[in-house]
Amino acid sequence: MKSLLFYLFSLLVCTNALFSTAIQAETLPPLVNGRVPANLDELWADFDPRQEPLEVEVLKEWEQDGAVCRLVRFQVGVFKGAPAKVAAFYAFPQGGQKLPALLSIHGGGQSAGFDSVLRDTVRGYASMSINWGGNPLNFGRAVVKYEGPQTDWGRLDATHPPQRNKANHFVSELTPDEYTLDAVVSPRNSNWFLVLMAARRAITFLESQPEIDGSLIGVCGHSMGGKLTTNLAAIDKRVRVAVPSCGGAGDLTELQADLPGGLKTKISAMKLACISDNAYIPRLTCPVLWLSPTNDFHAHIDNMAWNWREVPDERFRLSISPHFNHRHTPEHEVTQFLWFEEHLKGAFKMPETPRIELQLKTEDGVPLVTVVPDGSQGVQNVAIYYALDPHELTRFWRDARAEKNGGQWQARCPVMSLDQPLFVYADVTYEMPDRYRTVSRSYHLPDTYKLSSRVLSAGPVELKAAGVMVTDSPQRLIDDGARGWHDWYLINRDHPHLWSASTRKVKDVKWRGPNGARLLFDIRCHTDNSLVVSVHCNEWGAYEPGKPAVSYSVIKPLKGSTDWQTVVVSLEELAVTDPKFSMPIHDWQTVCELSISPAGQTTRSGQLVKVDAKAWEGPREIRNLRWEGGEYSKSQMSNSPLTPTEHEKAFNEAIRKSLQQEEAARKGK
Repeated sequence: MKSLLFYLFSLLVCTNALFSTAIQAETLPPLVNGRVPANLDELWADFDPRQEPLEVEVLKEWEQDGAVCRLVRFQVGVFKGAPAKVAAFYAFPQGGQKLPALLSIHGGGQSAGFDSVLRDTVRGYASMSINWGGNPLNFGRAVVKYEGPQTDWGRLDATHPPQRNKANHFVSELTPDEYTLDAVVSPRNSNWFLVLMAARRAITFLESQPEIDGSLIGVCGHSMGGKLTTNLAAIDKRVRVAVPSCGGAGDLTELQADLPGGLKTKISAMKLACISDNAYIPRLTCPVLWLSPTNDFHAHIDNMAWNWREVPDERFRLSISPHFNHRHTPEHEVTQFLWFEEHLKGAFKMPETPRIELQLKTEDGVPLVTVVPDGSQGVQNVAIYYALDPHELTRFWRDARAEKNGGQWQARCPVMSLDQPLFVYADVTYEMPDRYRTVSRSYHLPDTYKLSSRVLSAGPVELKAAGVMVTDSPQRLIDDGARGWHDWYLINRDHPHLWSASTRKVKDVKWRGPNGARLLFDIRCHTDNSLVVSVHCNEWGAYEPGKPAVSYSVIKPLKGSTDWQTVVVSLEELAVTDPKFSMPIHDWQTVCELSISPAGQTTRSGQLVKVDAKAWEGPREIRNLRWEGGEYSKSQMSNSPLTPTEHEKAFNEAIRKSLQQEEAARKGK
C-alpha cells in the first residue's frame, strides 16, 4: 500500500513537472486579460533571444573554395506547444579565428542563397543566410544534393508566399486565425514580428560560434529583407552595422497630404506603433547605409526622405541608383561591401554624405542646387538629378548637368509647371581603392563606387512663394546617345539574348510624344536579328487611377551591318503584349516607359507571339532617339500622385517580375 501511494505521488510529481515544463517551454507568455502590446517596448519585453537553447542541427556539411560550409537549422522558439525552426546556410573561411560575421535576410518569395554566403567567406567574413520564407533552398553553384529537413514554423506560418495560411500576415490586418499566436487582434500576430524573432536568434547563433567575434556582426537584407534589416538593427543592439536594400522606408499617412510625393496610406494606430518602420527608425544607433534606387516599388524614396530625416549623417550614408526599380547598379551595390569593410574590419573609410542645398529664390527664377562632396577621396564626378513628377514609381530623374565651381558642384533645374513638385538629389562618383579593384576567385568589383546625398523636395506652394518661373519647354530630341545609357536602366546587361534597356524619359512632359508623332532611333547590330520595342502605359495608375496598366510592342527586324540603321515606330503598329487586353494605343500621353530588347512578346490576331531571341552581336548603343511629326497638345495629361489602391493592385505583380528578372540573370551567368 505504501509503495502504491509512493508510486501515485511520484506520478503526480512527474505529471506536474511535465506540465510545468510545457508551460515554461512556451517562448512568449499568454496575454494578460487579453491586453495586447501597445508599443515596441511592450512587444519585445517578453522575448530574450539568448534565453532558450538554439537546438542547432547540422543538416549538411562540406568544404568549398577554402570555406567550411554548413546547412543548419535552429529553433526560433516554442509557440502554441510546437517548436518553430528556421534553416540557414552558414560558412566561414577555413582556419578563421575571431572573424567578423554577416547575416543576410532574403526578400519576399525568395530563399536563402548559398552563393552570397560563399562570396562573403572569400572576402574574409563568416556568413549566414536564413531561409525564413520556407522556399526551396538556393544552393547556387554548389553541387550538393539535399532533400532533408527545412524551415518549419510549427503551428504558425511565417512563410512567404504563405504555404498553409490563406491570410498573408505580412500585409493583412492583425486579426487572429489558426496560424496566429494570439486569439485577438494583436501585433504578435504579424509575421514581421515572427521573422524578426528568427533573425534575432540567428544573431545568437553567430555570436556563439567559436570562429566569430560576437561584437562584429553586420546585417543586410533585400526587399522584405530590407525592412527586416532596418527593424532588426533598431531593436537588437548586437547589430554593429546594417545595410537595408530596397526596404525600410517607413510609412506616410493620409494626414500628411502636404508632403510632396510618397505613398500615403491609412494605417492603424497599432501597426504604426508596433509594425511600421516608423516605430523602429528612431531607435537606430548603429551605422546604416541606405541602398535603394530612385523608383523602387517597395522602399519609396519620398517616404525614406521624410522618415529618415532625423537619422544623423555621421552614422548614415545613402547610395541611390537613378532610374532603377528594386535593384542597383554595380557602382552603388558595392557600397554595401565597403560599408562592412569600414565598420567590421576598420579597413576602409567611407566619405561623408554629400551636402546638398536647394535654392528656390534666384535672380532668374530657376531653382539652383549646390552639392559639396567629401573630397577626402578621389571624386571623379558629381551628378545632380531632379524630377518634377509626384508619382515616384514612374517619375523620370533628369540629369541637371552639374558644373564644378571650386570644391562644389552646381546645377540649374528649370521647370515646366508650378503645379508639380520638385525633387532633387546628387550622386558622387569616387575612385575604388586599388586594393579592392580585383578580389580573388572571380569576385570582381567595379572601378568606382557611388554615394548619394539626401533627397530634398519642394511643393507647388513653396515654388510659387519663392518666385520660381516656368522657363522650360518641350523637346523632340529625347536622347542623342552621346552619354550612352545614362538616362536608361539596363537589365541583364551582359546577357547577349536577354539584355534590355528602358527609360522613363518619355514620361517627362519635356520629352513626351506629340499626338500623332512617330518614334525614331538609330541602332547598330552586326548580324541579322530582331528588336522588340515596347511602351508601358499607365503603370501604377500614373495617369488614370482605376484603369489597367497596358503594354504595347512591335517586333522590328534588323539587318546585320556595322552601319547605323534607323528604327521607326508608329502608334498604328504597336500591339498589346497581353491577349486579355484589346484596347489599342491612340497617343503617347499615358506612356510611362520605353524598352528595347532582342527578347520579348507581342500579339497578332489576338494570339501571343514570342520572339525567339538571338544573341546580340556588336555594340549595344543607340543614338538620336526622337519624335517626328505630330502636334503638341495644349492639354497634355498631368502626372498623378501614387495612390495606395493602385500600388496594392500592382505590388505582387512587381514582385513576380523582379523575381523573374533575377532568375534570368542568375541563369545567364
